Amino acid sequence: MSDVKRSGRRTGKAQETRRRILEAALALFVRDGYGATNLQDVAARAGVAVQTIYFVFGNKRTLLKELVDVTIAGDDEPVATMDRPWFTGALAADTAPRMLDAYVAGTTAVLERVAPVGKVLEAAAASDPEVAALWPRDVDPRYVVHQAAAEALVTKPGARPDLSAREAADLLYGLLSPDLYLLFVRERGWSLERWTRWAGQTLRAQLCSE
Repeated sequence: MSDVKRSGRRTGKAQETRRRILEAALALFVRDGYGATNLQDVAARAGVAVQTIYFVFGNKRTLLKELVDVTIAGDDEPVATMDRPWFTGALAADTAPRMLDAYVAGTTAVLERVAPVGKVLEAAAASDPEVAALWPRDVDPRYVVHQAAAEALVTKPGARPDLSAREAADLLYGLLSPDLYLLFVRERGWSLERWTRWAGQTLRAQLCSE
């Protein structure tokens, strides 16, 4: 039993160390930029030795990759976005308007986490081809998620009768984009509630019948 307890403590300590490193990296990458931040800065902020970061993540590029993945998911559980309860719950709604309400709320929660680090990733990929190679350009994971949502939406009562899944996916992809979210929330000072209400109303006007 004591061995199990010791193992559990070690696992908990390792998870806490990993969380501190990721939080430090996020704060510094957003504040100073990916290129200007070195791992010694991250280690100092996280309160760990720089060798710990190399041991846990390998290098700065893989640290960024893990940070983006965890930020999108909201945790470090190996569960894909389309298997997450917020996504499956939205798609289970019985009408298109109700699905949109749930989907916009869930997507907004993701945008709140992801939008700042998305700008970091964009700049890092532009300056470092090896960072860019971590995310294949032929498939946009964000579009894949919206496409799956769109395919479900067009089958539900209340969807516009002439609406195609492709048009719905394009509108979800465009209106629920990190860039548009940051434009309204960060640059124009909209509250999260105002953004969510506007995005939902705009998408319902475009995607649902009257």
